[in-house]
Amino acid sequence: MTAILGIDPGLTRCGFGLISGSKAIRFGLLTSLPSADPRDRVGSISASLEEIIKDQRPDLIALERVFAQSNLRSVMGVAQISGALMAIAHRHQIPLEFFTPSQVKLAVTGHGRADKAQVAKMVASTLGLSEIPKPADVADALAVAICATRKSSATGTDAQKKWVAAAKSANRRIG
Repeated sequence: MTAILGIDPGLTRCGFGLISGSKAIRFGLLTSLPSADPRDRVGSISASLEEIIKDQRPDLIALERVFAQSNLRSVMGVAQISGALMAIAHRHQIPLEFFTPSQVKLAVTGHGRADKAQVAKMVASTLGLSEIPKPADVADALAVAICATRKSSATGTDAQKKWVAAAKSANRRIG
């Protein structure tokens, strides 16, 4: 069965969640101190992510796409961790796909504008967890992994893979 590592990237708090089918294998939160040197912060989180990848050997890495927000510092941290993770995925030859927050919400709850509480509740239900994963970054990472099981071009049957590839191609042509 396909193992998918979902990541909710962040420089202060980076959630991760590894799932296989509808079972959570491993999940948690990586942190760094805002007062530390940015090089050390990115280095520490990326080293931890690489250890998880080496240990768990996921078939796919799913990452929440950076979206514009008013806090430039937050956007930069997300972009820095995303870039580090892209390099790790390349080094280990693991496919990596991005999903927008709306895609994740839609795949997990059936509604693209669901709030964090609804997403977290559905994550726990979908994965058969007795409690909602906390903090929200962890639940979000698991949600990204669940989204990838449903929307990735690298998972599913051959027919599903072709359908997802065609839909992505059509979206690129449209806009």
